[in-house]
Amino acid sequence: MIKPVLMTVDDEPEVVNAVERDLRAHYAADYRIVKATSGAQALDAARQLKQRNAPVALFLVDARMPKMSGTEFLLQARELYPDARKVLLTAYADTDVAIAGINQVQLDHYLMKPWDPPDERLYPVLDDLLSDWAASYRPPFEGIRVAGSLWSLKSHEVKDFLSRSQTPYQWLDVEQDADARRQVEAASPGGQRLPVVFFPDGTVLVEPAVRQLAEKIGHQTTATRPFYDLLIVGGGPTGLAAAVYGGSEGLRTVLLEHETTGGQAGTSAAIENYLGFPSGLSGADLARRATAQAKRFGAEVLTAREVRAVRADGPYRVATLDDGSELACYALLLATGMQVRRLEVPGVADLTGAGVFYGAALTEAAACRGKDVIIVGGANSAGQAALSFARYARKVSVLVRGASLAEGMSQYLVDRVLGVPNLEVLTGVQVTAAHGAGRLEAVDVACVPGAETRRLDAAAMFIFIGSTPRSDLAAGLVERDSGGFVLTGPDLRTDGKLPASWKLARDPFLLETSLAGVFAAGDVRHGSSKRVAAAVGEGSSAVGMVHKYLETV
Repeated sequence: MIKPVLMTVDDEPEVVNAVERDLRAHYAADYRIVKATSGAQALDAARQLKQRNAPVALFLVDARMPKMSGTEFLLQARELYPDARKVLLTAYADTDVAIAGINQVQLDHYLMKPWDPPDERLYPVLDDLLSDWAASYRPPFEGIRVAGSLWSLKSHEVKDFLSRSQTPYQWLDVEQDADARRQVEAASPGGQRLPVVFFPDGTVLVEPAVRQLAEKIGHQTTATRPFYDLLIVGGGPTGLAAAVYGGSEGLRTVLLEHETTGGQAGTSAAIENYLGFPSGLSGADLARRATAQAKRFGAEVLTAREVRAVRADGPYRVATLDDGSELACYALLLATGMQVRRLEVPGVADLTGAGVFYGAALTEAAACRGKDVIIVGGANSAGQAALSFARYARKVSVLVRGASLAEGMSQYLVDRVLGVPNLEVLTGVQVTAAHGAGRLEAVDVACVPGAETRRLDAAAMFIFIGSTPRSDLAAGLVERDSGGFVLTGPDLRTDGKLPASWKLARDPFLLETSLAGVFAAGDVRHGSSKRVAAAVGEGSSAVGMVHKYLETV
């Protein structure tokens, strides 16, 4: 636990050293002693302590210092640490300075120089003040702090990344917390760039990119070698399973994920039909366990790194990354999964991140406490989200285009959703507009476009209207169907014939694409079942086919 600070300030070195010596002799076990030889130096130290979220219990300050008096220092220090006890050191004839301090900064006490012996003239006074301070002291959060706005898209993205990475953090709402506003202003003058992320070591990131954040919290973002046996694009259940099996079977394996591992499954509050977990497990837990397992077997897992394109170079397969660098391999697995489909109705784009969210966005659950929430969609992911938010929200409305929930949701979820008293289901409806000034306030719904609308008040709307395959990085390289799903194995045949791009005498392996050595598995693949267990199975199976392919290289 962080020790609270006792700060002493005096422009005379022999005096400040003597005070420090006496404070350390009596309080070092419970407090950290910090000294400064000027008001400016002390203010700078106090600001750095505040940035680190370190508590200050007491300021013991000389009354008369050049450039900045003790009272002037305490006036500014009080803005940073309003609860810290304030004590002036004065000369015998300086009682008027002490009285002025009492009036201007609500001084807690003043001590006259010299204070010897400290057992009689220093410690009893400070013991009493520190006892009062400790009675109301609450230890500060010692981890990462994110200061931002609930209605800032970038703030939401940072919170979501940290949550899905299972990195603890404290949220500071600058609209509700004056102290957070002051800290943001100090780190980002004008406070226009949000969020501001404060780290325990005192460093600060203002409006960070995901890769910056990933590197700061210790994620690997750079490969250790230029060439691998197996390169996996995508860190959902499929990619993670392939990384586990590739690493465990001795393949030099690297996985690249454009956000953090888990994919869409990683946002699920509870996967209840996954084999071996009768009570269910969260998508984040599944991702964490699988990531650790892949690393234990020697696979490299790179997060916050996007693969922009893939190409063939003779017997090698090459991935071009977001910074223009390249990684080469013998075999490449496309496990890129799906990306959420956007809701193209008036108002939604402008309010995205300001009350409108795609996917579960469980980081926003606490902000929905006691408010009305809308879930758009009728698949399992929408049902899980509805159940999660119903624990916080006053009311959750699930909007489904179909005639019933059962058309797209597993029956066990349908039964649970219909059994929650503060959760209503509206079928045969769709969103026609979203309204709000800077944040979502209401949503228009109608049975069909152009029909009479009904307006629902809402503080947040979470959208689950389907997904499209994330396969554009391989466009022109491998065969895809009309929906963008990657064709593999037998599905490559048209009228019994393989595409002209297939040059080998053998047939493609079951999960192999139209380019030998490039495989596809999981949701991005044509014909996949879109279930977590199936995705894990395909990722595992793909490694066996990679081994067969490598025998031919």
